[in-house]
Amino acid sequence: MHAATQSRSRNTILVSAADHDRLSSLARAFLERVPDMAEDLLAEMDRARVATDAAMPADVVRMGSTVTLHDPEGSTQKVTLVYPAEADIAEKRISVLTPLGTALIGARAGRTVSWRSRDSRVLSATIDAVEQTRRAP
Repeated sequence: MHAATQSRSRNTILVSAADHDRLSSLARAFLERVPDMAEDLLAEMDRARVATDAAMPADVVRMGSTVTLHDPEGSTQKVTLVYPAEADIAEKRISVLTPLGTALIGARAGRTVSWRSRDSRVLSATIDAVEQTRRAP
């Protein structure tokens, strides 16, 4: 496991069966293009506890969730976790294949997540709230 997700390894994450399958496939597909991030996402999926969609608590970050975060300096931001093709930093849509995206998947409200920035700084933020988007049937 790479440094981007090492600090999460002691925390349990919960992922829906649908997200687990799709994210595992996505990570395998990206292994040659972005190996570090793909390997980190695969490692997260390997250690995740998998639940049915119906059993997923509302406060767990899933694909499509909008997450309110605050950092140690007191800044607050709201981001939505998306697949790479839907990512748009200007719209605060963060790809699951970024260090922050991988840190968020499966975490619950109240948890502090850590990730490594592109310039190797370790960053952290606490999840204040998780809003689920409506999923198509």
